[in-house]
Amino acid sequence: MVLWAFRTTPKGSNRETPFSLVYGSEAVIIAEIAVPMQHVMEFSEETNEIHLRENLNLLEERRCIAAINEASNKQNISKYYNWRIHERSFHPSDYVWYNNNASRVEDLGKLGPNWEGPYEVVDALGNEAYNLKMPDGKFVLRTWHATNLKKIYI
Repeated sequence: MVLWAFRTTPKGSNRETPFSLVYGSEAVIIAEIAVPMQHVMEFSEETNEIHLRENLNLLEERRCIAAINEASNKQNISKYYNWRIHERSFHPSDYVWYNNNASRVEDLGKLGPNWEGPYEVVDALGNEAYNLKMPDGKFVLRTWHATNLKKIYI
């Protein structure tokens, strides 16, 4: 029953039901046969075969339209997501803090510091990865991604 409900419900991404994309026509559930509805009352076996063949001929076009709708929906979601994302980039000699949640070996509790630093950016490795240097001149052993860094204006 759950599978039937899933297959006969129009999806928001392509505005079609999975059943209609496979078989070319909408499914008629048993409850619709018991209740007098217009498309059930106008049913005739002579024209049914003709309509099913027409639907099968138009199935490829219906699938193409669904693919276009799905691509449009994906583009809208991508546009909304990218609107909210702020790209971070750092240059050598910038000072940053790094996120303690990314490097914490032991849990300091909820009142522990969230950021640690300041550290100096030594090298931008590409793909938003950076090498850092401590204030005493020692290099930090691992690389850091830009999402775990916060710029300090000193």
